[in-house]
Parts: sequence; C-alpha cells; structure tokens
Amino acid sequence: MSHVENETIMDRREFFKHTAAAVAGTSVLLTACKKGSMHSAEQGEEGADSNMTTRVNPNTGDVVSLLGFGMMRLPVVAGGTARENPDSQIDQEAVNALVDYALAHGVNYFDTSPVYCQSESEQATGIALSRHPRKNYFIATKLSNFSPDIWSREESIAMFERSLDYLKTDYVDYLLLHSIGGSSAGKDAMQTFYGRYMDNGILDWLVEQKAKGRIRNLGFSYHGDVRIFDMLLRWHDEGKYHWDFVQIELNYVDWNYADEINPRNTDASYLYAEIAKRGIPGVVMEPLLGGRLAKQPAPIVQEMKKADINATPASWAIRYAGTPKGILSVLSGMTYMEHLKENCITCSPLRPITQEEDAMLMRLAKEICDLKAVPCTACNYCMPCPYGLNIPVIFGYFNNCLTENVSSRRWLVGYNRKIERIRQADHCIGCNHCIVHCPQNIDIPAEMQRVDRFAEQIKMSL
Repeated sequence: MSHVENETIMDRREFFKHTAAAVAGTSVLLTACKKGSMHSAEQGEEGADSNMTTRVNPNTGDVVSLLGFGMMRLPVVAGGTARENPDSQIDQEAVNALVDYALAHGVNYFDTSPVYCQSESEQATGIALSRHPRKNYFIATKLSNFSPDIWSREESIAMFERSLDYLKTDYVDYLLLHSIGGSSAGKDAMQTFYGRYMDNGILDWLVEQKAKGRIRNLGFSYHGDVRIFDMLLRWHDEGKYHWDFVQIELNYVDWNYADEINPRNTDASYLYAEIAKRGIPGVVMEPLLGGRLAKQPAPIVQEMKKADINATPASWAIRYAGTPKGILSVLSGMTYMEHLKENCITCSPLRPITQEEDAMLMRLAKEICDLKAVPCTACNYCMPCPYGLNIPVIFGYFNNCLTENVSSRRWLVGYNRKIERIRQADHCIGCNHCIVHCPQNIDIPAEMQRVDRFAEQIKMSL
C-alpha cells in the first residue's frame, strides 16, 4: 500500500441527494422508522446499586453505563476548569469526589487522554479511580500523538506506556486512535493519518498489545476528513483491522447540520449509519456540542418547556444522544457536582426520545444552526496561543451573546471584564499556529476577526 492511499468517494452532498427521501431532514427516530433495526431505542440492564441505564458491549460482554464521564474538563484549584485557568493545578480532592459519586450512582466508563487538562488528566484520573477496585470501572484513553515530533514508533510507544503508568493500571479497557481525520504541520489528513499510525507501524503494534491483553477494545475517534473515516471502516469490512468501537460526535444539531455549521465536518446521521450497519458499538462525544446545547435562547427554552416543564436543555441533549440502538456510552465532561447529578438523573433510567420530541428537536436544531455561532467545542487543542489569547474563552463568550440574547452594551462590558484587553480577539495576528490543531477545522484567525468586528460595531453604536 502506498504512503498515501488514494480514495474515490462519492461527495457526501451527492450521497444525500440520492437518499434524500430516506435521510435528509430526518433525525434519529425518523430514520429508525424507515430503517428498522438500524436505529431504535435500547435499554440494557440496570446497575446493581442504581437505576443507571447500561448497554452491553457485544465484543466483550462489558456492561457499560450509558453515561460516560469525560475527564477533559476537570476542576482546578483556582475554580473553573484547566481551560479557563490553565496555570492552576487540578483540584484532586474535587476530582475524587466526582469520581466517587459517579461510581456510586452507576457510572463506570471514564474517558481521558494524554493531552487533556494540560496533560494532567490521566494522572488525576488514575489517582481517583485507583482508590476503587479495578473491576468496578472501565478506562478509555487515547494515543494522542498529534505532533509530528512524536510520530516515531519509540515516542508513540512511550506515550502508551506512560498512560498505563499514570492511570495506575496494567491494561486499558478502551484504547482509541485519537481524532483521526485531522491534519497536522501542513500535511493533509491522509498524510497525517499515515504518519501517526501506519508508517511507524504503531497500529500493528497496538493490535499486538490487544492480543496480549494490554488493550481490551481498540477503536478510534473521528474528526475532520471523512475519507479517513470511510477508509478505516472499509479496512474493517475487508478484515484488515477490526474496530471494537468508534467514537463520533453526535447531537441533535450535528445530526443533519454539522456540515452547515462547519463545511469540513460530517453529519452525525452519516457517521452513525455507517457504524450501525456494521454492528460496531458507538461512543458519543460532544452530546452538548461543547456545552452550547446546555445554554439556549429564551424562545428555544420555552419550546422545550412546553414539551416538558421540568426538563433542562442539557437533559434533552443527553436523552437524544443516548436513544439510538448500538450507542454504548454518551460522554459528558462534567466539572461540577450539580452537572454530574443532573446527568445521572437523566440516565437513571434513560427515557428515550419519542417521535414527537424528535420532530421538535429537529425544528430547534435548524434555529440553533441559523444563529451562526462559532463551532468551538472548547476542546482546548488550540492552546496555548503563542500570543496569549484564550481562544476557547473568547469564542465561548461570543457564542453566549448569540444564545442568551445578551444586550450589546452588556456583552461589551462583560467582554472587557472577563478577558484582559491584551488577550482579546483584536490581538490575534493570524499566525495560524492554532488552525492545524483544531479538530473542528475552524479558521480561528478569521473567526477572531469576526469577534473583533462585532466588538467594534458595538463600540461605534454607543
């Protein structure tokens, strides 16, 4: 096989033109009605000490909690998260308390990475989890060898070995090739994938580790170029590599509008259909779209309240992501105990989305898409900025203005208070250092210019 595999793929827009009657404009549940067993609500056994909905991994028999704990937004001593306060250390006592509560309420799937929380997430996760019997939880981590200077076989193996050490375990339950489909250091997505996993022989090495029992399930998480996603699934079909699970971004906005929010993203309807028809278990990331779906404009919240007066925007999103058949776990990055408690209630047990609720969410998804917010999920991969800008915070504050109907004057006052003047959007020089690291493929300098224009327009109007 050549260094870069040439792929002939039907343009996704053409694909949906051919299948518009069955897919376009539909959602999880409407697709379920048309495609039968591919897509339906599924509820597994309940945990011994909770009503947490669980799903069974067909590969191993693991009984996995539907709610998974994403360990990428851990609390720090200074308050908030490591993304908001990157110089503050993780609050280990708070992490321990969150993990203890999660385990006590049926959550047993914990997802981390060598790059989360300024590279401290695995250590904090290992400390918290190792206080409990190993049989009580499943650990998911990733081979996050993003930078070309650690693409070598030796550096990639060292990263895996450090993960085991930090996590205080001698095996990983779920190991992912992290964020396949992205590009790095001026290379396109295909070159990047081959550099990270094929030319160095690391994918074959990981398969060997699985055979030795050091990895129980091998899969990948996807962002970016759909050619890579399609290629890996074709390899699965051909028996070249077997994927035990696949992690995809799935929420009620991304179901049909991912590529409208960002042309380089792929609709969840396509991603889900491809893994579901192969019977590959799915793990959901970004069910709240980086927290954006937890904060909605008043008119959208009012529509949700008409359907269920007690439900929160976050609970609608979690329920939606957890409804499809074959979804093993829905990850949520939970910094605060109240978020963990709310999500546990939502999933204990999960109440699947009905067709009527589904239709409502599809209408609201279009309205949210039309807001034209920056599609930032606050993953923090773009950080640190060489010029000191806190990119996720700037985008998050800008998006809040769109979603919360904040007055222009109030937004500007808050912007100047929350973000230091020398760290605001107008100080972006367009060095493009951040672009290659963004899994959402956002043109960050261009969006910084949009935020700056927005701020300047408000100043001119006052």
